[in-house]
Amino acid sequence: MKKSKIKSKTKFENNWLSKSLESLEKEFWGDIPKDEGYLVTTCHQLRKKQLKEFNTEDLRIMIGQNIGLRFLIPLALKALNKNILAEGHLYEGDLLKMVLTSDPEYWKIEIDNWTEMCNLFRSRITEIEKEATEYDTGRKILKAYKEFEKIN
Repeated sequence: MKKSKIKSKTKFENNWLSKSLESLEKEFWGDIPKDEGYLVTTCHQLRKKQLKEFNTEDLRIMIGQNIGLRFLIPLALKALNKNILAEGHLYEGDLLKMVLTSDPEYWKIEIDNWTEMCNLFRSRITEIEKEATEYDTGRKILKAYKEFEKIN
């Protein structure tokens, strides 16, 4: 028997985009440890940045690390609605790939966002398949989506 699904009840404050992940999650990581690499340093810095200031690369990095998904996935969905193959600093479609491979536990709770992502993917499949015929990264996106669909 399949367990029942709980739809998201996430409610955001009116001014949530003017806040940082630190402020919204009420979790402070403290100072950046000395001698840390680019990724750790960047994640610490992005936790202090207002969400309305996030760009595609910021979303790609944080979602790729499963940080702040509750707040960042809705922003990523907006970006992907504008351009399904939105590109950070890696390759065309890198944001989509990070969203599709992010923590499955998030998607099990946020059913509405999972459904929106599935619908968006299917509605833009022609663009994605074109990318897959030209680049290996496009094929990896298609493969990631097959796994993503199985979450719910």
